[in-house]
Amino acid sequence: MFSTAEKKHYQRHLILDKIGILGQQKIKNTKVLVIGAGGLGCPILQYLTAAGIGTIGIVDNDHVTQSNLQRQVLFSYDDIGKPKATCAKEKLSKLNPHITIETHVCFLTSENAIGLFQQYDIIVDGSDNFQTRYLSNDAAVLTQKPLVFGAIFKFEGQVSVFNYLNGPTYRCLFPNPPTPSSIPNCTDIGVLGVLPGIIGCYQANEVLKIACNIGEILSGKLLSINSLNLQQNTITFTKNNTLQIEKLLDYDVFCGLSKKYMVNISPEDLKQLIATESLCLVDVRKTMEREHFHIGGIHIPLHELPQRIHELKDKEILVFYCQVGQRSRFATEIAKEKYPQKNIQNLAGGIDAWRSAFNLS
Repeated sequence: MFSTAEKKHYQRHLILDKIGILGQQKIKNTKVLVIGAGGLGCPILQYLTAAGIGTIGIVDNDHVTQSNLQRQVLFSYDDIGKPKATCAKEKLSKLNPHITIETHVCFLTSENAIGLFQQYDIIVDGSDNFQTRYLSNDAAVLTQKPLVFGAIFKFEGQVSVFNYLNGPTYRCLFPNPPTPSSIPNCTDIGVLGVLPGIIGCYQANEVLKIACNIGEILSGKLLSINSLNLQQNTITFTKNNTLQIEKLLDYDVFCGLSKKYMVNISPEDLKQLIATESLCLVDVRKTMEREHFHIGGIHIPLHELPQRIHELKDKEILVFYCQVGQRSRFATEIAKEKYPQKNIQNLAGGIDAWRSAFNLS
């Protein structure tokens, strides 16, 4: 059942009245898929690894950047430029050599989500965008898996458990996604470094409760935590039985991220294009971000672009860039609406992808 080394590792669990040997065996038998090895994913992975979840899967296609280190405490400066999933596996294997860690170095998509979810018992959403949240929810419903949800915003965080024993889902709480223009992210507005740790630990706690079948699961409840005043609020919600999820969708389109004008260019292709073509790079980030690092071109912050779009009328090839590729995506749509005949592209993954591709610290 447990080796001598495992008994020593899990000793504090083994003497805990609501866990004990039987509970620890349940933990060992549980397979958990964690979506994202970022701010939320790091504490989730660390505590589930330490607790002895038998099999942990990591879905992430990102690389470690310097700006991650303020909150993604699993990584260090030596890890900058490395894939998060494989780097996390290396670190976690040293924390607990008695478990299995599987890496899925890819984005979660409508094509792979069902197959991935079917391999695990519990799904944990550590993503930072609405497309992945709706995709995770729908795939969890279709595969009948509980989904442990977490989200962070500046100084506040949320935790819930969706589809637990066929209970309420993410769509019961949020039937429709917000408009893309109303969605900030931590790249734009920042986030308190300890907040992902707080919320991620709550998520890990829910996983262990589900695995051991103890306590009261946050099903039909959304817990909100304010890190500035430490106030906690819980709202309850019920299942909407009129909602029917029959298949996975194109979640970019569902969330209003039109692909009509989207032409992505990779960092490698952009570097070649810069060397051979006359093009105009447009940085749509904030001034502070640009001062830290940029790849040239003109600077028009996204919120100023509609008023300054005329400055680009004489440019035939435009490549917009931002930190991670989201704001520049909106910029390409604005520009293409105004100048439909121009060659307009978006730097996929933004500056983070550029620095990772060329090993720039």
